[in-house]
Amino acid sequence: VQLQAFGGGLVQPGGSLILSCAASGSRFSIRIMGWYRQAPGKQRELVARITSGGPTNYADSVKGRFTISRDNAENTVYLQMNNLKPEDTAVYYCYTKTIVGADYWGQGTLVTVSS
Repeated sequence: VQLQAFGGGLVQPGGSLILSCAASGSRFSIRIMGWYRQAPGKQRELVARITSGGPTNYADSVKGRFTISRDNAENTVYLQMNNLKPEDTAVYYCYTKTIVGADYWGQGTLVTVSS
């Protein structure tokens, strides 16, 4: 399975970005799609995830600011990030889990929030 992420970049505090990630090549249906992030010197953490049926989970630090969505037909997941803060600066990794439990990771896209 290949995951290709787009949308990272530099944004000012209070700004917005949209990340997208398309999965291809999976023999099995994808049950979970999501985003993790890793800031310098910190562990990778869950940002948000969404199941094929629609339920979502968010890290407390992004609730109310980030929205995750997916297009099941296109195996694509989106992360709308609003009111970005400097502490959101990190490499964001796309993640999927298939219905047979296999995990896959994208290459990461850098989001920098700075004035």
